[in-house]
Amino acid sequence: MTESLIPPRAPATREPGLLERIGGRPVIEHVVREFYDRVEADEELRRLFPDDLTAGREKQALFLEQWLGGEPRYSERYGHPRLRARHFPFVIDERAAGRWLRHMGEAFRAAGVPEREMQEVFAGLGPLAKHMVNAGEDVPREPLKETFLR
Repeated sequence: MTESLIPPRAPATREPGLLERIGGRPVIEHVVREFYDRVEADEELRRLFPDDLTAGREKQALFLEQWLGGEPRYSERYGHPRLRARHFPFVIDERAAGRWLRHMGEAFRAAGVPEREMQEVFAGLGPLAKHMVNAGEDVPREPLKETFLR
């Protein structure tokens, strides 16, 4: 019997993405519940949110899932996130962005996300929160009328 010239193929390996590493959709749903519970208890930050938080909870979960590498369910439903423009109706200052980040961090920790993954998540969420700051800027304060970009 002759020896094969083709070496056996090593089993394929794939590094799990960030969403998988933190626990997937169930963890995101836990994070969003924790986050909005904190927002509801924060008198200062709460006033920046609409009275009914139901749609915000859904959008936040879909956005975080997609942003962390999951299915594009947010974009399929709402189009391009256009986060900064979507937040123009709310006057967001540095303090509000910081409170938002603090509550989000507490929510991720409460959901049991490990520190290594927390660092990776917040390396992106920190600049994103800062990007939402619009106090003192001349921006349109009306909500976006069209969701999908043409």
